[in-house]
Amino acid sequence: MTTALAPTKNNAPLKTLFATETRLFFREPATLIWGFALPVSAFVILAVVPGTSRPTDDLGGLSYAQVYLGIIALISLAMVGSMSLPQVLGTYRERGILRRLSVTPMRPWRLLATQIGIHLAINLGTVLTLLLVATLTFDGGFPGSVLGWLVTMLLSSAAMLGLASLISALAPSAKIANAIATGLFFPLMFFAGLWLPQQVMPHWLATVSHYTPLGAASQALTSSVADHFPPTTSLVVLAAYAVVFIGAAVRTFRWA
Repeated sequence: MTTALAPTKNNAPLKTLFATETRLFFREPATLIWGFALPVSAFVILAVVPGTSRPTDDLGGLSYAQVYLGIIALISLAMVGSMSLPQVLGTYRERGILRRLSVTPMRPWRLLATQIGIHLAINLGTVLTLLLVATLTFDGGFPGSVLGWLVTMLLSSAAMLGLASLISALAPSAKIANAIATGLFFPLMFFAGLWLPQQVMPHWLATVSHYTPLGAASQALTSSVADHFPPTTSLVVLAAYAVVFIGAAVRTFRWA
């Protein structure tokens, strides 16, 4: 009987932390607006503009709506991860909350796991909503591999939240964390194809982009929309980034 109850006792602090952090998260609606409402609204507007749903040879037979479906999802993912998570933990560090936690049995991985879990839930909620909107707006429903799309977004979320966790682990304040995250946001989104879709990039630039976190994600999402399961290389790149970033964050995290 004692053995059976032990896991519940061990998991109680993590459950309590998760519930508390979730309540605090929903008190600040900015992340939900930037990471959920605006991306979904942007895609709805794009999808209803005449001509954006027609296939074009410049994009390999895909339409602009199909290509930018993945890019908009990645914008949401990058904003939720790189902007929100470092801000939260950076603020905790500035206010001395992390220093107080350091004298408790709390371990860094529990705090990071809680924040990653909360932000991952927001990311997946946005992804599922975009899938639903695409199914309703595209002729014939969602045109590609739903499984490939979901696997890609899960790995992409893990990679980007891992990067956000690493920034949070090293940055001494919320301002510095935000500066680092903002500085990384724009080049990451460039390689994802926000300003220049990968299909029209020079070959060498497209190759480089495929080995960046969001570039690999964009390639995998485009394959999913084209009704193909994502390339193995893209998924391996995303998984590698996730493992390296999260592992480095846990090892380098400091309370003060």
